[in-house]
Amino acid sequence: MLYASRISLVIFTLLFAILACDLPAITLQDSGVISTSAAQTVIAGFTLSASPETLPPVLSEPTLTLTLEPPTPTITPSQTATMIFTDTPLIPQISVSVSTNCRSGPGKIYQMEGALLVGETAQIYGREPTGRYWYIRNPDSSSGYCWVWGEYATITGSTAFLPVYTPPPTPTPTQTPTPTNTSTPVPDFEASYSSLDSCVGWWVELKVKNTGSIPFKSAGVTVKDTVTDVTLANFTDVFADNNGCLSSTTRDTLGLGKAVVISAPAFSYDPSGNKIRATIILCSEIGQSGICVTKVINFTP
Repeated sequence: MLYASRISLVIFTLLFAILACDLPAITLQDSGVISTSAAQTVIAGFTLSASPETLPPVLSEPTLTLTLEPPTPTITPSQTATMIFTDTPLIPQISVSVSTNCRSGPGKIYQMEGALLVGETAQIYGREPTGRYWYIRNPDSSSGYCWVWGEYATITGSTAFLPVYTPPPTPTPTQTPTPTNTSTPVPDFEASYSSLDSCVGWWVELKVKNTGSIPFKSAGVTVKDTVTDVTLANFTDVFADNNGCLSSTTRDTLGLGKAVVISAPAFSYDPSGNKIRATIILCSEIGQSGICVTKVINFTP
């Protein structure tokens, strides 16, 4: 090392002397160029006089490493969804697919007030707690309201703010009175042959008894001798019994359960032994009107 330092000092001294002798003839140059030349001369002197062992280590040029940064992604703004507003009516409306009764309360036990028919629409004003019935304006009355079942209903509009109405009291069912077993009036009577009587002519006596549920007020008697083919008739508003030529008994009404003997029209001959057919008519009103009953009996006096 000492040897190398001495050589360097000698070289610098010679260079300086040479430069000093030639100063008048040197044209001034750029200081940068002079420095570069001097540096190159010095380096050359070192290269010639120094052994490889005494040379300073040569630094290799740094290698530039190019690091590529990843590209910054370009963010494409997403499309903002456009709000679409539908024209939903604010007032709740109801319509039905099956015509539905509208009642005074929410249930079949309430009286029917009207009906919401298919094709009709009504405004909803309330609902009951279970939400099965809707309170609407009565479709059949401009001033009334009623409850309609929602089973077949379609609701439009918002029902969120509808008031909840308490149902009216349940009506007390009207009990249908048990019909009284009132029997229809049935007129009826029994008839039979009683006897043969005579005064001026001969007549048969007939016994009749009221077995029905209404009284009789008039009578008619027709007798026919089936042997002689003679027919006689008599109609009267009283029940008369002629007792021979002496007296007769009459009665205006034949009451319930009562019996009376009435006289038939008189034959001009004695019909004894002949077969007689008697037809008796008893009526509930005079003049053989009202409800009438007829009996036919056959006998031989």
